[in-house]
Amino acid sequence: MTLLPRSAHFAILAVLDIALHARGRPVSSKELAARHDLPPRRLEGLLQALVRAGILKSLRGPSGGYELARERRRLTLAEIVRVALRAEADDLGCPRRAAASLEAVLEPMLQEIEARMFERLEAISLDDLHARALAGGLGEERDAGSDFAI
Repeated sequence: MTLLPRSAHFAILAVLDIALHARGRPVSSKELAARHDLPPRRLEGLLQALVRAGILKSLRGPSGGYELARERRRLTLAEIVRVALRAEADDLGCPRRAAASLEAVLEPMLQEIEARMFERLEAISLDDLHARALAGGLGEERDAGSDFAI
């Protein structure tokens, strides 16, 4: 079980995949969706939200796709998750509210948990995650001098 919503999980997965597979060319949303069995329509909206947030760059054309907009070390998981959560909230509209008495009990506890989770996510860069993926054999080092290629 994961505490992060699926959209946050998809966003982290997509950005990490792009960091691992760009190799000097953009990664298409079709490639991403196929590689991870993600719903293409939902993924595209999430990728566009990541572009608007300055995490990814979108390149148009027949060989277009997505690439990192900044160095891996300058992107945190917290930033990626916040974009996904905002995109999900925008898609869903206003969330339903629990009864006021329950909200008074639940909300402070959830805010504390969320704050702690985001503190930890702020401490993890995409570069950290990228290094773990490489150590796990999920990519190959191409250019150690570049922050945008593996």
